[in-house]
Amino acid sequence: MAEVILMPRLSDTMTEGVIAAWHKNVGDPVKKGDLLAEVETDKATMELESYKDGILLHIGTAKGGKLQVNDLLAIIGSAGEDISSLLNSSASPAPAAVPSAPVPAEAAPAAGTGSLDISKLEEVVLMPRLSDTMEAGVIAGWNKKIGDPVKKGDVLAEIETDKATMELESYKNGTLLYTGAQKGEKIAVNSLLCIIGEPGKVDVDAIVAAASSGMSLTAQPAPAPAAAPAPAAAAAPQTAVAPVSTAVNAPAAVSENGRLKASPLARKIAKEKGVDLRQLRGSGDGGRIIKADIDNYVPAPAAAQSSVASMPVFQASGEEGYTDIPNSQMRNVIARRLGESKFSAPHFYLTMEINMDNAMNARTQLNELSPVKISFNDMVVKAVSLALRQHPAINASWMGDKIRRYSHIHIGIAVAIEDGLIVPVVRFADQKTLPQIAAESKELAGKAKNKKLQPNEFTGNTFTISNLGMMDIDEFTAIINPPDSCIMAVGRIKETVVRKGEGFGVSHFMKVTLSCDHRSVDGASGAAFLQTFKKYLENPITMLL
Repeated sequence: MAEVILMPRLSDTMTEGVIAAWHKNVGDPVKKGDLLAEVETDKATMELESYKDGILLHIGTAKGGKLQVNDLLAIIGSAGEDISSLLNSSASPAPAAVPSAPVPAEAAPAAGTGSLDISKLEEVVLMPRLSDTMEAGVIAGWNKKIGDPVKKGDVLAEIETDKATMELESYKNGTLLYTGAQKGEKIAVNSLLCIIGEPGKVDVDAIVAAASSGMSLTAQPAPAPAAAPAPAAAAAPQTAVAPVSTAVNAPAAVSENGRLKASPLARKIAKEKGVDLRQLRGSGDGGRIIKADIDNYVPAPAAAQSSVASMPVFQASGEEGYTDIPNSQMRNVIARRLGESKFSAPHFYLTMEINMDNAMNARTQLNELSPVKISFNDMVVKAVSLALRQHPAINASWMGDKIRRYSHIHIGIAVAIEDGLIVPVVRFADQKTLPQIAAESKELAGKAKNKKLQPNEFTGNTFTISNLGMMDIDEFTAIINPPDSCIMAVGRIKETVVRKGEGFGVSHFMKVTLSCDHRSVDGASGAAFLQTFKKYLENPITMLL
């Protein structure tokens, strides 16, 4: 029997995916584990494998097409099988939090049994498939309790998958009436996760009974594809062009873009009467030429006009215009998440100058022995991770009703790519040597630039570093990367003349700025952390002990 494959949620912030490539064509045989397609998310391009054998009977969109999470991606079945019913059902809307994976046919309720199919109930939230290989999720924590009001967009729970811990948002308003598991318990994909509705109007017991009998495993139809955009919006980036006035030696007011200020009626009448608008002084707002100015206009004598035109007339060599560049998925997520961080987390900033003379000498000596070239950024990562050991208050997240301090140290390193930036994560950085950090950083940076990072490689950071020193930036402030409480902005190493003994000499200094979330980190804590960080970099041998 044919089964549908829906667009899975391949990252915690993914709402849609773009088909980067199909590796199978309609009519091709497919085996379990075969690579079906490459899907571009907001963070990476990921490979999607088939979980069953059969023939590829249908694809939801061609290469370059965009699908929302839970939209129909493909249908796999037997050769010649009728899939019209699946295509029709996939066109009906379904709740956004419905799981994206199809299920075995034997899990569906038998026809005529009268069993309650909870997958079609609006109040039911099933465990979604949050990664391409996820089979079950562990409840890392509930953000709502039974009886709490829930609004659309509220975070219901944190779910630990095989690759990352992700937040699950509610797609409807109501009251949380039931939860299918407690913190730390596991729930299979498509099993009953929770019930949201109006108290007294939902038969919770009946839904739970149906779920325990296996009805929760029934696959939901995919939501209807979003309405196609208007042809103009779907086109390539457009360039809007407006004519430019060639007049510059005129008494009339001119707008910022060089266009003469005149009402449409005034322009029409002036054209009919053959009046040169450049010779008029407008009486409207801001010097705008209006109809009355045309009616009252008396042409000046030819001699007077020639005296005004003594300056050569400027002739523009181009046209006014602009190009609209559609936002990539990554750019949209960057705008949303950093906007939320900047305006929800009260930032404060601490800047410190560090003498890098010893670090430069140590790096030269280390690179004579290291199998991998060690950069200054690698030394910063190591110094930060060791300083976090001594200052756990910095290695934390604000959780609303509590502060979460992490026992592990995962350092995120901001990497600029074509579409924006992404933050690969060096895990357990405090336990790794400088050559190990250098090798892993280079590998992650390469994957980031090729959009090949996997979710476990760009999630889980507890502290982030953003380095613009290689671009000759002296110092800057960075926006905190959620869920971290702090981010360090690193500037360039700069030669500075300083007093040395009885004379003067040159030393090398680097400025770093620590952005802190004041909800979870105090100024004294941030300053103490920077002092420890400075000691490590100014005495690099201490990082090797």
